[in-house]
Amino acid sequence: MSLPSSIDIAIIGAGAAGLGAARALQGAFPGKVGTGFPSGNAANKNPSGLSVLVLEARDRIGGRAHTLILPGDITFDLGCEWLHSGDVNSFTPIAGQLGFAVDKSRPPWREQSVDKAFPQRERDDFIAALDAFYERAELAAERDEDSPANLCLEPGNRWNPMIDAISTYINGCELDQVSVHDADCYDDTEVNWRIRRGYGALIAAYGAPCPVALNTSVKLIDHSGPRIRIETSRGTLEADKVIVTAPTDLLAREEIRFSPPLPDKVAAAAGLPLGLADKVMLALSEPEALPIDGNLRGAAMRTARGTYHLRPFGQACIAGFFGGRFARELEDAGDGAMTAQAIDEVVAMLGSDFRRKLTPLGWSRWAHDPFARGSYSHALPGHAGDRAILAAPVDDRIFFAGEATSPNFFSTAHGARDSGERAAGEVVATV
Repeated sequence: MSLPSSIDIAIIGAGAAGLGAARALQGAFPGKVGTGFPSGNAANKNPSGLSVLVLEARDRIGGRAHTLILPGDITFDLGCEWLHSGDVNSFTPIAGQLGFAVDKSRPPWREQSVDKAFPQRERDDFIAALDAFYERAELAAERDEDSPANLCLEPGNRWNPMIDAISTYINGCELDQVSVHDADCYDDTEVNWRIRRGYGALIAAYGAPCPVALNTSVKLIDHSGPRIRIETSRGTLEADKVIVTAPTDLLAREEIRFSPPLPDKVAAAAGLPLGLADKVMLALSEPEALPIDGNLRGAAMRTARGTYHLRPFGQACIAGFFGGRFARELEDAGDGAMTAQAIDEVVAMLGSDFRRKLTPLGWSRWAHDPFARGSYSHALPGHAGDRAILAAPVDDRIFFAGEATSPNFFSTAHGARDSGERAAGEVVATV
């Protein structure tokens, strides 16, 4: 199918933000926004309404949310998995509306299922050190200087490498790359729920009614004329308004360019790079030996290590999680390196007999994904204000959304969705 030559509103990216924007525009103009890909040279435009089209570089919708069903009927979310702040998460009621069951079991993150790998006394000592670090970081955020979070570590504390590892799982990067002001802005109700059928599957179902052109990567947004000209891998089209939801690394690298240039946006995107959080899924034979929804983490004093979720939802598997620089090293080492590392670490903690019980099923490589280049954003020290800069509209014609533009729910799928809804509201106010 060919692209339309002209539309009213183009949305760049069919991740949670782009889909949130499209759904919001459908709600603002009921019956006037198309609900499918155009079959001709128009975007399902109602004569009295608006034509809207989401331009997506991938061959699927969802962006950094993607659910796989692996052998053994194992659900594996390559990207976002948890309904963070589930009691206020906008995807929680959406899940109910779409018939997706929400699992409200408490996550096992602060617990440990195998004492041999991490004895209780040491765990208590580590949790005390972690909580003390968070208290110092909160106090640091109250001061004027936006310092890197690693300065809040207690000098010489034996648990500092593991606290740094926790940051790689939460922020996708080590603490020296984390702004204490930005981290303090994150709004966490400490309620974390899951979608049994997969968060990625939920977001795909949420976006199903949206008009989307797949396999359509945007190269240039030319706003020099009376209408905006958008150059894509499948041709050129014009629009009156554009909502940009591309990941920050793509904007910072100018893989999507603006003409005339928007240096403030490029600089803000560079100040909000994507950290890296990768996952592996290992099939587990004889799963009865391990608890359902257990947590497994070793007490090794190094940052470069994984953390493990035992038998999520009771499935016969172990999910591994790597973050930060170590995850990039494993990605760069090629296919098989991450799963080999995960198996070695699990065997070291559970015993050599487990090596024969583990089989690699799947893994993510978000840093090598050409349409992401990472997992989710963090503000570099001194750049907490870049989220507002990136979110600001340009000339009431170019609007920006995405998790990186969320002031309080950045790095989350619902933060992305809500930002798309916010950008759609900004568009509506100008129409």
